[in-house]
Amino acid sequence: MPTLSSPEPPEQPPSHQARETAESFGADAQRYDRARPPYPDALVTRVVAGSPGTDVLDVGCGTGIAARQFRAAGCAVLGVEPDARMAAFARDRGLPVEVAAFEAWDPAGRAFDAVIAAQSWHWVDPAAGAVKAAQVLRPDGRLAIFGHVYEPPAEVAEPFAAAYRRAAPESPFSDQPARRPLEMYLAGYAQIADRIRASGRFHEPEQWRFDWERSYTRDEWLELLPTTGGLTRLRPGQLAGILDAVGRAVDALGGRFTMRYTTLATTAVRAGTR
Repeated sequence: MPTLSSPEPPEQPPSHQARETAESFGADAQRYDRARPPYPDALVTRVVAGSPGTDVLDVGCGTGIAARQFRAAGCAVLGVEPDARMAAFARDRGLPVEVAAFEAWDPAGRAFDAVIAAQSWHWVDPAAGAVKAAQVLRPDGRLAIFGHVYEPPAEVAEPFAAAYRRAAPESPFSDQPARRPLEMYLAGYAQIADRIRASGRFHEPEQWRFDWERSYTRDEWLELLPTTGGLTRLRPGQLAGILDAVGRAVDALGGRFTMRYTTLATTAVRAGTR
């Protein structure tokens, strides 16, 4: 099942090089913002409490889902977003956003107390990302990389996978299993920690985990699915067939199901005094 955020398995091409997919989410920014879930309040509180101040840079801010949560927690947030359509949506909701890929973005001498990346770090060059974050963080500033992992019940995931294989056999997502173990994603976030360590710019990274649940109706789930990476670039006919199969599967469960979410985070504090 395509996840909301997942570091790519080692055998996959580096996701930060897949720019067409990375910049496909803005095709329906309004749906994306409406359907995508927010982040646990406990995560936001912990990042803010563990940072030296309230100036936050949101890398790959998208429509501003995480940024609005941090702003509600008392932070001043600047977004950096490569997709102009997503950036425009966020700006319309009062978030200052600069359009650029993080690696190429010019901070113009500005510094921040926290750099966050919600559902977006896998689109950043891993060799450059941690170094760039350290360059724009104040002493003791915090880098926090986080995202949701979800696996629907097998009764929903398996019809989805079968329908996807039929509709888009040429897609690199078509050969993925219907459900994947959480351990795969934990390993991905451990790899992020390794890259942060390798930069030599941070204290020892920490791994955080937040488990929670959310109930979805048939319509709510079919609203969210087209915003996921495996579906954003499908043709309308391909997408319709997949959504029909998934809708019938949810109907068979009584029209709704409970999703178990895990929100994972890798976070580290910038080392040095300058």
